[in-house]
Order: sequence, then C-alpha cells, then structure tokens
Amino acid sequence: MAKEKDIKTNAMRILDKLKISYKVNFYECEEFIDGVHIAEKLGQSCDSSFKTLVTQGKSKQYYVFALPVDRELDMKKAAKLIGEKSLEMVPVKDINAVTGYIRGGCTPIGMKKQYKTVIHETAQLYDEVIVSGGKLGTQLILSPDDLAKACGAVFEDICV
Repeated sequence: MAKEKDIKTNAMRILDKLKISYKVNFYECEEFIDGVHIAEKLGQSCDSSFKTLVTQGKSKQYYVFALPVDRELDMKKAAKLIGEKSLEMVPVKDINAVTGYIRGGCTPIGMKKQYKTVIHETAQLYDEVIVSGGKLGTQLILSPDDLAKACGAVFEDICV
C-alpha cells in the first residue's frame, strides 16, 4: 500500500488538522470530465455532488462558489450577495495560479489563499456532500457543515 502521506492532498491535510471527519473516494480519471458525467459514472446524486467555481469581481478580488454539479451559478445573484457589481469566471488557464489546484481537481478547501466562499444552500439538505479532493480522480465526502467550516463558507442561494 502507498504511504498515506503520498496520497494526501492539501485539502485532506487541512481536514485532518481541523479534526474533521471525511471519506475519500478514488476513481480512474486521466483528464478533466465534468461533474455530471463523474456523478453518473460513479452512481452518485448530482444534487449532493458539488463543483467548485472560481470567479473574480470588478474589485479584482476572487470568490469561490460550490454548487450542485448539474446547476448553474447565477452570476448576478452571486455578485449582489458578495457586494460586487459583477463577476466573471476565472479563465481555466489561470485556475492553478489562483487556487493551487487544476481544473477538475479544484476544491474549496485549502486553496492558495482563503477566498470568500459560498456554498449553495441545498447542501444543507444532505448528511454528506461530495466535492473534489484536490486532484483528478479524488473526491472528499463530508458533512455540509464541516465543508463550510473547513473553507470558511456560508450557505446561500446562488443558483439560477
């Protein structure tokens, strides 16, 4: 068996440090596949599987949003919620520089900096939610409250 230290992502180390209980799910994935296809491939609910989107406001500040993989971020609603005039998605080429993660492996836990983070309110309907584990082929399964605690997030309605 590989050394546990070798397979831990930054997100997992943070959860361990915070003494937050979580499960890890590894799956075969060589390149980016959207969250809906991954949930379907793994027999998971799209409602409790969350994707992580990174945006930038007019102020040049970055913001992180976690929402169900089959839902769309309401950019106007999200901007108003965080006090920005408007938001734009961070270009894929800039994701690693901003977050420390790659597309498909981006999780709201343990980014390079602690950005203001909002989780869609429906997460609170579930005992556990699924988010990326910090690299392709890795998922973290944990309670919504623990996810919010780990990334300093609030729950709000951010979807279309």
